[in-house]
Amino acid sequence: MSQTSPFVVSADWLQERLDKPGLSIVDGAWYLPAQGRDARAEYQAAHIPGAVFFDHDKVVEPGSNLPHTLPSPRLFAQSASSMGIDEKDEIVVYDGPGFFSAPRVWWMFRLMGADKVYVLDGGLDRWRREGRPVTAETTKIASCFFEADCDPAKVVSLAEMQEIVAEGAAQIADARPAGRFAGTDPEPRPGMRSGHMPGARNVPAASLSREGSLLPVDELRATLEAAGLDLSRPVVTSCGSGVTAAVISLALASVGHEDNRLYDGSWSEWGARADTPIVTGND
Repeated sequence: MSQTSPFVVSADWLQERLDKPGLSIVDGAWYLPAQGRDARAEYQAAHIPGAVFFDHDKVVEPGSNLPHTLPSPRLFAQSASSMGIDEKDEIVVYDGPGFFSAPRVWWMFRLMGADKVYVLDGGLDRWRREGRPVTAETTKIASCFFEADCDPAKVVSLAEMQEIVAEGAAQIADARPAGRFAGTDPEPRPGMRSGHMPGARNVPAASLSREGSLLPVDELRATLEAAGLDLSRPVVTSCGSGVTAAVISLALASVGHEDNRLYDGSWSEWGARADTPIVTGND
């Protein structure tokens, strides 16, 4: 039997624990405009009982000119506390399709010191298809204090990314779809050049899941290696704005790869500059 990721929980597992103390459920949905979905409106209409909404556009560093910039530990702790989440809780994150934006929330909580963080297999879409409980009622939030213990070494800055591209000290895994990676499809954000960083490998986020489920560990490993990654070497993950890069981060953690970091600025930073090298095609 194929091994599943230790960072994924089933709908049965979660439904059995909905009233369990010390469990925090987080709706971490976020969508690109082309997906035609409004994450907050969907949450307000129907969410898993007890879930709180994680706003990807608000839990960010204020003043940044980039989307989804990681907030400081202090600001993240304030946001988590306001959602009633303690770093010692069992934290289960979900989005609509399963493995699109929820892994970004999983990655952020782990980065900030929470140990027991999981993603819901199948997401809310499957949860609802299976007739499991949802509610439109406002979740009652108990006061708490999230104590952040951030590991800044897990985040790559622009300067570090430029050095990695120049020297090849780490592999680059780009989660954007193949057309955007190759430069044949336009970027969804205006002002972005098309293509990818020299030396990057394309690991589309959608290639790491199937019908809302993260691939089994052996298939994750095979998919990552087929994309050209050497799992014995360091990896930096990237995408459009730092969200789906975390899907690769989750896949890497699932196969036991620990030496990986996330480039938070991602293509929104790299592709908007005139002084960063870009190549097109699939090389």
